Amino acid sequence: MDSHDLMSVGDVSRRSGFAASALRFYEAEGLIHAQRSAGGRRLFERSTLRRLAFIRAASNVGLTLGEIRDELGRLPDNRTPTKADWTRISRHWRARLDEQIAALERLRDGLDGCIGCGCLSLQRCSIYNPGDVLAASDDAPGAARLPAVLRRG
Repeated sequence: MDSHDLMSVGDVSRRSGFAASALRFYEAEGLIHAQRSAGGRRLFERSTLRRLAFIRAASNVGLTLGEIRDELGRLPDNRTPTKADWTRISRHWRARLDEQIAALERLRDGLDGCIGCGCLSLQRCSIYNPGDVLAASDDAPGAARLPAVLRRG
């Protein structure tokens, strides 16, 4: 490999928008890989930028760290991923995105009645607490009826 294909932590941080600490964390988690220089400095292959872009996109979709790790495991280690590689793994996101879109549309369409804040003070919430049934429940704290896909944190 040509040394011009290797990037320092600072270069990768500037190019990817991730803090150096995040790069070290992702390396420790096995999501990205670095080589070490003779002096012990981390050096990343240029293809790491693609993996980091994937990590950002997957996080924005709502994938957990474990799910991101699984998805990255579908990518080849010995070559730069191709468009076909990315297309194949991004199919796994479609159902999650569709679920999130549907939940957001339901939330948007019902904003005049309730936004799922969890206060349960409305006597009638047509979306999350019709007939105020949650008022009598001790096991429904917070926005209990907010779709799970919108409660991921």
